[in-house]
Amino acid sequence: MLETFIIIFLATLFYLAIANRMRNYIKILVYQGILLFLVAAFHLKEFNIFNLIIILLETIVFKAAAMPYCIERIIRHNNITRETEPYLPNFVSLLITVGIVVGAILLSGSIDDLFLDKFFFVGAVSAIFTGLYLIVSRRKILTHVVGYCVIENGVFILSLAVGNEMPAMVNLGVMLDIFASVFILGIFANKIGDVFHDVDIDSLSRLKD
Repeated sequence: MLETFIIIFLATLFYLAIANRMRNYIKILVYQGILLFLVAAFHLKEFNIFNLIIILLETIVFKAAAMPYCIERIIRHNNITRETEPYLPNFVSLLITVGIVVGAILLSGSIDDLFLDKFFFVGAVSAIFTGLYLIVSRRKILTHVVGYCVIENGVFILSLAVGNEMPAMVNLGVMLDIFASVFILGIFANKIGDVFHDVDIDSLSRLKD
């Protein structure tokens, strides 16, 4: 069952590579949050109400609800309906994402560690590098925010890959950092949208003191 959830998670990364509309990005973040909750819940070795509450807060409340809602608010404020054309065609982006996943599989195969869950490791590395690729290959600032969220989802899976128990404090610390980053970038995007009526990163080159 866990393997099925990770495969579906990888499929969402492929969809991110070819999606054009920002609202599709938001839907993918919601789906990923739900998938991470299912993965973490099934991964628990024994039922623990505290760990279950932490997982619920971090995945469903934060990843699947709070963050997509904040991004949706920014989209409505700036009247964003479609992602500006990326630097590379969607087909090339899909090939790069497939290459990232294949590279993660090869990397996991080269690691000889009995305590490493290689299936989770592939999902984690794929999400982290796909998030980085979204950041460097898209023009919209909000797409960069989505990339940060995908990276954080990868870090969440990585925490499951490297140990039998989820390091809740590490995940909460990363989640707080990502929330602060997205909050600041959201305000930044709103201000750019008010001044330039666009949230393309090319607008940054026109900023002056």
